[in-house]
Amino acid sequence: MTMTATSVPLVKAFLDGDSETYSYVVYDEPAGHAVVIDPVLDFDYKSGRTSTEGAQKIIDFIQEQNLKLGWVLETHAHADHLSAAPFIREQLGAPIGIGEHIKNVQEIFRQVFNLEKEFLPNGSQFDRLFADGESFQVGKLSFRVMHTPGHTPADLAYIVNESAVFVGDTLFMPDVGTARCDFPGGSSAQLFQSIQKLLALPPSTAMYICHDYPTEGREHNCKTTVAEQKANNIHVHDGVTESDFVQMRDERDSGLDMPRLILPAIQVNIRAGQLPPAEGNGQIYLKLPLNQL
Repeated sequence: MTMTATSVPLVKAFLDGDSETYSYVVYDEPAGHAVVIDPVLDFDYKSGRTSTEGAQKIIDFIQEQNLKLGWVLETHAHADHLSAAPFIREQLGAPIGIGEHIKNVQEIFRQVFNLEKEFLPNGSQFDRLFADGESFQVGKLSFRVMHTPGHTPADLAYIVNESAVFVGDTLFMPDVGTARCDFPGGSSAQLFQSIQKLLALPPSTAMYICHDYPTEGREHNCKTTVAEQKANNIHVHDGVTESDFVQMRDERDSGLDMPRLILPAIQVNIRAGQLPPAEGNGQIYLKLPLNQL
C-alpha cells in the first residue's frame, strides 16, 4: 500500500478509564512507522503507587504490529494524568516531543511547587521542543504542528497527512464542548482563537480528542470531524462569537473543581514524565502546595 501526504493515517486508540484519557498509536502501515501521542502512567492517588500496565499495552501493540516508533508526542503538560512517556522511551528508544511554550508552563509551576534549584524551566527535560508551523516526517506520515494555546500556554495540535488532527484538550466531542481555561496561564480568548484555527481545517479532517466525558446515552468516543464540530459543538458551533464564548467559558470555569490529579500530574509532566529526584533517604516525594490553586 502506498501512502501519500493526504492518506488517512492508521490509528489505534487506548482509553485510560480512570482519567478518561485517550492515548494513540498513529502509524502509516503494518510493520511501518509510528508515533505515540499522550501516553498515560497509571497512578493510584490513595496509595501513591504508579504502574506501567496501561503503557505496556501500547508497547505490546507496537511490537505486535512490528512498528518502528519515531516519537512519543505530548499535546501539553496534562493536569489530569501522569505521563508514561519516559517508560515508552526507555523501552522503545523514541524521543519525547512537546511544544516550545512548555517553558512558560514550567516557569509558572516551578514557583507554585518551589522546585529544586536544579530544575531549569528551559524545556531541556524533553528531547525536542516544537514550534508553531514546524513539520516533520515519520516514515510515510507527514506531521504539521499547530500551536493552540488557551487551555494552557503550551498546547499543540498535530496534523497528520493533512487528513487527521490530534487536538489534545482543546476540543472535546461536540456534545461535551471545549476545554477549561482557568489553569495558570490559560485564556478563554486564546482558546477561542485556537479553536478557530482548528475549525479552518478541511471539513472532512478527522479529529481525535484526548478526553471524552460521555453524555447520557452514548459510549466513550474519541473521533469526530471538523464539520461535525462546526455544526454541533455545544460551545463553539458556527455563529458563536468570541465574546459569547469567553463569557460562557469564564462563567463555567468559575464553578469547576480542580482536576483530581492536577497537583501530582503537573509536577511530573513538566519534567517530561520523570519523577522528582529522590531525597536524602532515597524516597521520591510529590508536593502538595496548600491554598495555591
